[in-house]
Amino acid sequence: MSPKRALSPTPFHPSAAIYRSSSITDRSSRFTAIYSPSLTAKQLQSRPEVSDATHRITASRTPSTQRSLTPSQQPFYTTTHSDDGEKYAGKALASVLSDLNAEGSIIVARWYGGIMLGPVRFEHIKNCAREALSKHLNSTQQQQSQVKKARTVTDDDEEKRRADLIRVLPERDRSISVLRGLLVEKHATESSSLKEEKVASPAKVPEYSKLPLKTLENLERARDATIGWILAQIEKAEIVQQAEAPQEAEVAEKTKVASDAG
Repeated sequence: MSPKRALSPTPFHPSAAIYRSSSITDRSSRFTAIYSPSLTAKQLQSRPEVSDATHRITASRTPSTQRSLTPSQQPFYTTTHSDDGEKYAGKALASVLSDLNAEGSIIVARWYGGIMLGPVRFEHIKNCAREALSKHLNSTQQQQSQVKKARTVTDDDEEKRRADLIRVLPERDRSISVLRGLLVEKHATESSSLKEEKVASPAKVPEYSKLPLKTLENLERARDATIGWILAQIEKAEIVQQAEAPQEAEVAEKTKVASDAG
């Protein structure tokens, strides 16, 4: 067995996403894999759970800065690997990343048990790597499924909201029409020109079913503001009428007295 290469210390990143395989034990040798889509190979080698391993075999596969002249071709990748004393193991590990079209870094740690395993050790290395990568792929698929489901729910909610506004806005228009008529009645004693101004015909009602959600929401806010303004004007008119009512009654009483005296 070739001697191990000394590793330089690398910062440990405990919060990065990692995916672990289960361990494979064969004649006292133990193998386990750790994959990360974001950490480097050296960062994986610095993890405390593999610090005492006999071999820390790594491989990385990242998008290359090199670009194809033909856009339809597959992107290029840069692949690196390290045997860490386990001859040819790094290349076998890199082949797993390529076969699964995975990006990121992976480490397979081996704790040597004192018995030479022969070629079967490469199968253990690749099987551990496939398991760790499959956990990542399954997690990614679940996340994509959740995002798609959330997007579908959002689309359904927006369509329901739009249908509600298409139904509600004509009701708002009718309420505005009724309230305008009531306001005119409150101002029945005002000049005809002012009266006509207050009952000016509303703008042409749009075809709500053809409008997007954002426009419908803006119209809803505008209708609510109009209703609020008209109600405030009606309240003011009622206050004025209540204040004028005693004066009108007093004038009517004086007129009646004068008529009786005559």
